[in-house]
Amino acid sequence: MVKNVRIGIDVGGTFTHAVALDALTLEVLGKAKVPTTHSAKEGVARGIIDSLKLLLEKSGIEPEAVTFIAHSTTQATNAILEGDVAPVGIIAMGSGPSAMLARAHANVGSIELAKGRMLHTFFEFIDTSKGLDTKLVNEALDRLKQRGAAAIAVSEAFSVDDPGHEESVMEIARRRGFVASSGSEVSKLYGLKVRTRTAVINAAMLPKMIETADMTESSVRSAGITAPIMIMRSDGGVMDIDSMRKRPILTRLSGPAAGVAAAMMYLQISDGVFLEVGGTSTDISVIRNGKALVKDAEIGGHRVYLRSLDVNTLGVAGGSMLRLEGSQVKDVGPRSAHIAGLSYVAFLSEFENAKIEYLSPKPGDPADYLKIKTDTKDVTLTPTCAANFLGYVPEGDCAQGNKEMVAKGFKALADSVGGTPEKLAEEVLEKAYQKCLPALKKFIAEYKLDLDAITLVGGGGGAAAIVPYVAKRMGVPHAIAENADVVSAIGVALALVRETVERQIVQPKQEDLIKIREEAFNAVAKMGADPSGIEVHVEVDPRANILRATAYGATGLTEKKLGKILNTEERLQAAAESLRSKPDAVKVLAETEHYTIFGSETVDKKLFGLLPSRHLSIRAMDSKGVLRLKMKDARIEQVRCSDVEKAILDLSEANATYGDAGKIIPDFMIISGPKIIDLSGLPDTWQVQALARSELNLVPADSPTIVVAAVP
Repeated sequence: MVKNVRIGIDVGGTFTHAVALDALTLEVLGKAKVPTTHSAKEGVARGIIDSLKLLLEKSGIEPEAVTFIAHSTTQATNAILEGDVAPVGIIAMGSGPSAMLARAHANVGSIELAKGRMLHTFFEFIDTSKGLDTKLVNEALDRLKQRGAAAIAVSEAFSVDDPGHEESVMEIARRRGFVASSGSEVSKLYGLKVRTRTAVINAAMLPKMIETADMTESSVRSAGITAPIMIMRSDGGVMDIDSMRKRPILTRLSGPAAGVAAAMMYLQISDGVFLEVGGTSTDISVIRNGKALVKDAEIGGHRVYLRSLDVNTLGVAGGSMLRLEGSQVKDVGPRSAHIAGLSYVAFLSEFENAKIEYLSPKPGDPADYLKIKTDTKDVTLTPTCAANFLGYVPEGDCAQGNKEMVAKGFKALADSVGGTPEKLAEEVLEKAYQKCLPALKKFIAEYKLDLDAITLVGGGGGAAAIVPYVAKRMGVPHAIAENADVVSAIGVALALVRETVERQIVQPKQEDLIKIREEAFNAVAKMGADPSGIEVHVEVDPRANILRATAYGATGLTEKKLGKILNTEERLQAAAESLRSKPDAVKVLAETEHYTIFGSETVDKKLFGLLPSRHLSIRAMDSKGVLRLKMKDARIEQVRCSDVEKAILDLSEANATYGDAGKIIPDFMIISGPKIIDLSGLPDTWQVQALARSELNLVPADSPTIVVAAVP
């Protein structure tokens, strides 16, 4: 009997998947699937509860064996898209010269969350020049309640320096039965208007999200599971349920983040573009150096203080319907077969008397979506059907269908509109590719991705319908995730506890770097992450004067057994494939107990060969053949731990560039023992040295350490 089980539940647009994993081997112990309960009285919480109950029943897992349970949620996303939020009363505060500023900037008015969906606010202001008067607070709450406020957002000018007044007002509001949020609770950055807007949106979500959290927690506990309950965040990590009760806004892109977590933790992808393909939509995001790429978020076109996964959601997927114009495939999607109540031809065992018809899946949609009426049921052709017909779906894949039926379906379409079945199927996949290409090009350009190093990784039940053809057209390798249909639920089960701390500091000093690192470290440790495995990435944005620390760590042992340890020759062969080079052109540049650094040099010749430019591409590979670090142009030094700071200085001086913004130093990575310490995003050499010193303070002085510099 397995004694260490991790459970992940992913709430998708159509289905809610639950999966149980052996925490030591990552073996899938059980799966369960129920329809996502958008319209239930309990909302998506009903599906979470039902899928968990079904999973435990089917797999025979004892509740006491569950050591970790987490779920993603569409609740926050749906609340924003549908405007299903509470009206918010704003209590703004300020004193002295800041009073006028607070009165103007904290009155954010009604906020458009999505097209035609408004969040309404009511405003009150309290002057705190003589301190906080609780009588005035209660009177303001009375007026806000009379006007219809169901939640309270509290915002004071410069509260990031002293949140005392905000905390006092929240406490009073909560005692009176309101849910409440504050500016300093959601962000420690200056910018009163953006901070207030973030607090308002967060407060608006609180009633529904707290109800969901309470219902979920009660059901999990009644099932006998005592493990901490975690919720998927928008940035690819998880937080505990108490944190979600305070900052539900952090779960806005919870669903797409689950797939990226799986790509990193389960598939162990260090560099790649992840395409999670469902039935209706495809979420595209990027992983670089083993980390999900995040950005500052916007809601309804408004800036908020929220870091979330940089994801592009496209209206094309495995179940997208075809739109026809004459004998041409005009478009694929955005409507899907399940929206129109149609089955895929690929999943039929037989059909006869096919008749080609067209329909509008929803009122107002174009009337050129393909429908095939048969003697048994109404069906349609999809990218899943086309990929099966043209041989892109691997044997045993969850998207594998009946090739005989799809051939019959495309023949019926060709007989009706003209052309050949093969040409029509190719047009379907080409249209899907063309819809994915702009997002892929954007990510490649924006993040300067190396086309010689990236892999397209597909997850979701429809991955094989889209990813192999897209990869073929782009000329890059691809991989379809093992257990692709439940890979997001697996990602939830394996996600790391994560927290980001931000401060606005002009020219941060060494003590500022160390302090923010410790604050982020302690935040994830408090939520249950194993302190010995916590990693912290500190970065400085000198343009915005933002100092940011992101910490992440596992709540328990989740080491996947990937098979035998590879010898140097086997690892060199794998590195050569990744470098797209011949094995004899790849060299071992450095080696430690845990990692081998492989490199291959290329030469760019400019001005007719008069100015040769040499580039060293590297791959850091662990003993099991997992690539943990890829760089197109890097310099490395293997030194003793005591000499790391000197190596950083030498590499920084030798490889710095100069431009309009002044001196630009390389991004640094430190490989020490089993850890790869990310010191990128720091503008000054002394900052890199200071954080390296802090990270390595317990490492023996003579321990072999590799310093890697990415040439800017």
